[in-house]
Amino acid sequence: MAMASKGVIINLATAHGAWLQWLETEKRVSPHTFEAYRRDLDHFLDFMSEHLGGPPTLNDLSGLKAMDFRAWLASRATNDYAKSSTARALSTVRSFFHFLDRRGAAHNGVVKTLRGPRLPKVLPKALGELEVREVLENTPEKNGAMNWVAIRDTALFTLLYGCGLRINEALSLDWADRPIGETLRILGKGGKERIVPVLPAVADAVRAYTVNCPIILGPDGPLFVGVRGKRMGARAAQEAMAKLRPRLGLPDSATPHALRHSFATHLLSGGGDLRAIQELLGHASLSTTQRYTDVDAAQLKAVHKAAHPRR
Repeated sequence: MAMASKGVIINLATAHGAWLQWLETEKRVSPHTFEAYRRDLDHFLDFMSEHLGGPPTLNDLSGLKAMDFRAWLASRATNDYAKSSTARALSTVRSFFHFLDRRGAAHNGVVKTLRGPRLPKVLPKALGELEVREVLENTPEKNGAMNWVAIRDTALFTLLYGCGLRINEALSLDWADRPIGETLRILGKGGKERIVPVLPAVADAVRAYTVNCPIILGPDGPLFVGVRGKRMGARAAQEAMAKLRPRLGLPDSATPHALRHSFATHLLSGGGDLRAIQELLGHASLSTTQRYTDVDAAQLKAVHKAAHPRR
């Protein structure tokens, strides 16, 4: 990096480097989020270079008007960027300007007043309890050298549903962190830790995988590995679920992440407390967890409409 995150910012280049370092070391965003934010900011600065007729300075950023920001947003719409992508990019730019303001490098109050694109309210698509059971009880074939891969996938999917983990949280677990006790410590978004209970079915599935895995799982190595012994990636998990869908007659919405949504929705349907579910999921805001109340309400309305005698 160009400089320490709390050092003196003398130009845009050092500001850019300091902000990235702040994201990485203080905000502790995931590598995926870090790259997305970096691309968003670079796109904004590249646009402003063309818009202003040259690379912008810190003074130029301070002097940007609402119409300058709107021109950038309009360019994204013209180039068919998804609304969700543009909303994230605007959040990124706001974060950068807020960082500059806190460091005394530049101030622009206009960016706080900008409105991003209105996003449609997308409800999580949870699987039904029977559909989840089909995924988790899909017994791998007993023959074949790669049988252990199917057992691994079953263990992973059981963990996602049984503990409500994000796919990256599960795949970032090391051998030493394996969920074979009563609880599991998870390092979630922003470095926030939470403790989740481990069901016996989860522990049993993980033990079955570790017993059948032909690769030596070292004490400091990853828990879930690919066929070459390296840490398993999210793409491999998505492909495994994609192979299951046609065989089990599951919808396209059946993804590894849908298992986490299903965990929350089924807990709520069973009378689970919303605050407790928030803690289990690692949501920073209760409003995020409240999306599941909408899902449950939609399901109840569908059942009511189908079964009520006066429908």
